[in-house]
Formats: sequence, structure tokens, C-alpha cells
Amino acid sequence: MKKAGHLNYLTHEEIKKYLKPGITTKKIDQIAHDFIIKNGGIPSCLGFEGFPASICISINDEVVHGIPKNRKIKDGDIVSIDFTVRLNGYESDAARTYIIGSVSKEVENLVEDTKKALMEGIKKVKPGARIGDISNAIETYAHNHGLSVVEELVGHGIGTKMHEEPDIPNFGSPNTGIILKEGMVLAIEPMLNLGKKEVCMLDDNWTIVTEDESPSAHFEHTVAVTKDGYKILTGE
Repeated sequence: MKKAGHLNYLTHEEIKKYLKPGITTKKIDQIAHDFIIKNGGIPSCLGFEGFPASICISINDEVVHGIPKNRKIKDGDIVSIDFTVRLNGYESDAARTYIIGSVSKEVENLVEDTKKALMEGIKKVKPGARIGDISNAIETYAHNHGLSVVEELVGHGIGTKMHEEPDIPNFGSPNTGIILKEGMVLAIEPMLNLGKKEVCMLDDNWTIVTEDESPSAHFEHTVAVTKDGYKILTGE
């Protein structure tokens, strides 16, 4: 899983080189697909429950599961990229939100604070902690920074399958949920909105958007529970 996580990280780093105004989301998807395959991995999103691309690309008010098309990225967009890489039978899942060109301070803070909220959740990972400790840390940070938490979508366990138990909500109470044990691996992924928390699905049956059309950001890491804490598998 560490190797799968490293390939996921390298793929994000490869994509980052091409993210600029004028490139289409379909081209980014192709770059990611080719890079994963070239390095011995499998882009697990491709064909997953019928998803038609290798990565999810969600822009501005799109929260998650945006389908790459001929849409061009513009200056002032925020672009969330989320995908799973399979290597030697094991999965890794990670997401980042990128700022393209110039955005308002409010949107800049949304992106930065979503990234920080993820880290606040990850810091709670250790044997003996509970899922609710992670959830509450993310929710508390988000609300303290004026952001709403998407409740319909959650993080998850990960291993030989993309989605495994347990669910990891980005909201909740400490000291609740299952107890973490060494060797468990979690995909922790806050999705935070600048406006209200409500979301809806577009007619493509994949893309989730904010109901009030406010910007949304998404960050995710695959994290292993270690003997004395945690290790981020998609961070290097």
C-alpha cells in the first residue's frame, strides 16, 4: 500500500506540471492515465461503477466526481483532482485542490483551510483513537474557519478495494465510532464549502455540486495506523 500510495503521489506531481489556463480536463485525464500505466499501476476509477475516466476533476462549485471533458481550465478556477491508483493488488486514494491563477482571498482561504482541516483529522489517527475523533477534528476546524462540511459524502477504509469499512464522516462527536488499530488504512477526505453544506447531483449521475453554487474544496490522503500514530502513504 505504501508503493501504491507513492505512485498516487507521483501522479499528482505529474498532473501539477500541466495545470494552467487553456488545458482541457480531458487532456489532464489522459496525462494521468498514461503516467499511471507507464509506472505499472492501474487507474482504478476508470470503469468503477461505470465512471468513464481515470481521474475525477471537479471545478469551482463541483464538490467531487466531475467527469473530464473538453472543458478548458480558466484563470480564477479552483480545480479538485481525485483518483485511486491500484498497484500490485492494493489501492491508494488521494485528492488535492489547486488554485489556477488569481482568486479572491476568501477562495484562497477555503482551499488552504480544507487542506489544514485534513491534517487536523489525520493528527488524531493512532491506535486506541476512534473514528469520531477524526470526524470531530475536521468539523471543528472547518466551522471555526467559517466553512460548511458536506455530510452526504465521507471518507472510508481502503485496502484491496477502493472503498472498505469503516466510513469516516467529516463531522461528528469525539469518542464515538470504531476504535482504530495498528495496520488499519484509512482514506480521510474533507469536502468543505464556502457557502452552505447542501449538495446535489447533476444529470450525468456523477458530478456533485453545491446547491447554492458556492466554491468547494477537497483534500484527501491515504493514511496507515502505525504502532505509535500514523503514516501518510500518499504524501511522498
